[in-house]
Amino acid sequence: MNSQTGNTQMEPNILYAVAGAIATVTINRPARRNAMLPAMLAEMNTVLRRAADDAAVRVLILRGAATDFCPGADLNATAAREGESPLTAEDFVVPVLLHEMPAVTIAAIQGGCAGAGLGWALGCDLRFAAPSARFNTAFLDVGVAGDMGGPWSLPRVVGPAKARELYFMPGKFDAEEALRIGLVSKVFPDATFHQDVTRIAGRMAAAAPIALRTMKANFLDAEKTSFRDFIALESRRHIDIFKTEDTREAFRAKVEKRTPRFQGR
Repeated sequence: MNSQTGNTQMEPNILYAVAGAIATVTINRPARRNAMLPAMLAEMNTVLRRAADDAAVRVLILRGAATDFCPGADLNATAAREGESPLTAEDFVVPVLLHEMPAVTIAAIQGGCAGAGLGWALGCDLRFAAPSARFNTAFLDVGVAGDMGGPWSLPRVVGPAKARELYFMPGKFDAEEALRIGLVSKVFPDATFHQDVTRIAGRMAAAAPIALRTMKANFLDAEKTSFRDFIALESRRHIDIFKTEDTREAFRAKVEKRTPRFQGR
């Protein structure tokens, strides 16, 4: 996707690439540490809808260009608007799209990850960090209550008390602390970070595609149904998936000690 707004090098602010079953979305304003502009939210919305509609995409990696993920809004651009909010209601849908799309979503975090950038990372299914990562909610530091769904997503990741602490008492913390509180799943060396994340994404993308998407759907449905209703839904899907060629192939391959060949059927 191309947008020239705010990018002095006249390059796209949001990059989208697909290799096999893995899509990579890159926030591309390295001169401003990938700080967010209003136009970028519309671009990201378009890119994520494109990925969600592509049945061939099984895993999506969200990353930042160069050495940062996203430190949140571009403060210079926001301050220049003098009290006028630069966002529309539709702009806030980005973390929802990351959370609800059929593909598994991964935030690959290096450098700064704060404010709205942290909200985007929290919308993903998984978060991996490099030692260079630095996190902060940061909203109270600029006199706003927050955006991008953090009060919904962060308590589900780190627990309600810790989430409130991070919001009401903003401050920077590193990748090891993020790992300790469960904000990220793993920390990989900066030197091999993107290779390590791509390796994990590749492992997931090689799984039976129907099973992978059904597993994602199960987690989404579990968030909004009672345990009894979820068990009924899960059991129906479990019974149905045994009728697929991929599941039969997976069992045969396991018994025969070989790599399965999935057809998505």
